[in-house]
Amino acid sequence: MVFITHSLKNAALKAIAHFLLMVCVCLLWAPRSSAAAPTEITQLRTERAEDGVYLSAIVRFDVPAVVEDALLKGIALFFVVEADIYRDRWYWTDPRVTSAARTLRLAYQPLTGRWRVNIVSGLITSSSGLRATLNQNYETLPEALSAIQRLTRWKIAEASEVEPDAAYTLDLNFRLDLSQLPRPFQIGVAGQRDWTISAQLKDRLRLTSAASSSTGGGK
Repeated sequence: MVFITHSLKNAALKAIAHFLLMVCVCLLWAPRSSAAAPTEITQLRTERAEDGVYLSAIVRFDVPAVVEDALLKGIALFFVVEADIYRDRWYWTDPRVTSAARTLRLAYQPLTGRWRVNIVSGLITSSSGLRATLNQNYETLPEALSAIQRLTRWKIAEASEVEPDAAYTLDLNFRLDLSQLPRPFQIGVAGQRDWTISAQLKDRLRLTSAASSSTGGGK
């Protein structure tokens, strides 16, 4: 009985190892698409309201064919956007006064043929799971991508954390989080340019008032 159990365990481990190897080989030898346009952060706007500082922007990026194919096979993608605010200080390193993060999960639902976007406050870890603040379904991939690419009045700081007369620098980062992919995919896509979706924007924090934005500042 012990011998049979041991043999079954070895057979199962070999089958799993063979499956993972085949997945990695398929990914590594898959035909590569032409270079996509670089990821870009545009139309950045930051505004001050009574309760805090809000950020709006558009992140432009393309989804290569190999990435879309993975989505259609049921692999969910996790995008991370992080905003750090540093106070300008001439005599020493600029200190970070506050930071905010958001995780956006994109997944295809084969049973319904629809796309699902989960927006999570903060970063996702193995222990935290999906603490979704917003769930939305879309009919097409472009519609789902639009929800991910468009940041609309995202609160990145409390009002008390940013003084009106001080100078600050904003560091905004957007990336596809490959660490959230299944382990075989992490191995297979490592170093592949098609899977590198990231952009960074670092500039002086320029705040407008919420009142001026609502009266035409968005044009």
